[in-house]
Amino acid sequence: MKILSSAVFVCSLLFGTVIPGIMAYGTADDITMRTFGAPNSLDFHIYYERNGQALSAFHDIPLFANEEKTLYNMVVEIPRWTNAKNEINKEIPLNPIKQDVADGKARFVPNIFPFKGYIWNYGAFPQTWEDPGFISPYTGFKGDNDPIDVIEIGQNVGTVGEIKQVKVLGIIGLLDQDETDWKVVVIDSKDPLFDKINDIEDVEMYKPGYLKSTDTFLRVYKLPSGKKENTIAFDGEAKNKEFATSIILETHEHWKLLINGTTPRQDIQTINLSVADSSYRVDADNYTVSRIAENSPVAPAPIDIKHDEWFYVSATSNNEE
Repeated sequence: MKILSSAVFVCSLLFGTVIPGIMAYGTADDITMRTFGAPNSLDFHIYYERNGQALSAFHDIPLFANEEKTLYNMVVEIPRWTNAKNEINKEIPLNPIKQDVADGKARFVPNIFPFKGYIWNYGAFPQTWEDPGFISPYTGFKGDNDPIDVIEIGQNVGTVGEIKQVKVLGIIGLLDQDETDWKVVVIDSKDPLFDKINDIEDVEMYKPGYLKSTDTFLRVYKLPSGKKENTIAFDGEAKNKEFATSIILETHEHWKLLINGTTPRQDIQTINLSVADSSYRVDADNYTVSRIAENSPVAPAPIDIKHDEWFYVSATSNNEE
C-alpha cells in the first residue's frame, strides 16, 4: 500500500422526468431517472439517463455543479429519517442505486434513540473514490472502496436518487471498522441558511447540537448489528471547509486513476458514456447500456415493523464539549 500524497423512502413522482436541482457544469442538467422494482426490496433499482440513454451514477454524473467549482452534485441515497440502506452499487454495470444486503435480505439501518433512521440526507459525490490501496496519513487506515460519503444538513428532506447542488462546509474522519470513511458535511444550495452557513464553525452557531449528535450517531450506529464501536479521527473534531475540499479533490484524483485504467478496477464496474479519457467508455448502442430495463416505477414494498424498534446505545468515547 502507498501513503496518500496530499493533504422513510419518499416515492418520487419525478421518476422519468428531469431531476430538479441539477445545474451541473457541462451537460448534467438534463439527467433523468429510470426506476424499476419496489423500493424497500432487493428488486429496486434507480438508473440515470440522458435523452433516453442510461448513464452511470458513479462515473457520468459530474462532481462539480458549476464552472467555479464552488458547488457539487450530491446523489441522495438515504433521505433523512429513513432506514432503507440504498447506495450507488459498484458491482453492477452503470452503477444504479440499489438497497444494500444484510443476511440475504434488504438492509435497513437501525434507529438509534432518540433518532429515526439517518439524521441527515445521506449520499455520495459522484466521480470520487476512496481507494483501498492508499493509506491516509491523517487516519492511518485505507479507504473504504466507495465514492466519498456526504451528509447534507439542510431543512428539506430529500428523495432517493435526487441530485442536490450543495456547498461544502467541512468533513468528519470516520474510522469505520478499520477503514477510512470520510463524511463530507454540506448544505443544499436552496436552503434558507445557505448564505449564512459557510464553514464548519457556522454549523454549531445555526444548528447547535447537530455535529455532536452526528458524532454520537456515527460512533454507535453499527453496535446493534454486533459490530464494534466506530471512532472518529482528530479526537472527534470535524475539520473545516478547506481541509474537506482537499480530501474531496484527492478522492476525485483517485477516481480519475480508476476510470482511466491506471488503477486496477478489481470488482468495480467502470463502464461509462462520457468520461473522455476513460478506457472503459462505450457508445449508447453498447449491449449493456441498451438492455437496461425501461422506466417502470412501482409502489414501495411494506417495511417489517421490526425496523421501527429503537436501540438504546451510547458511545464509550463520545466527544464532549
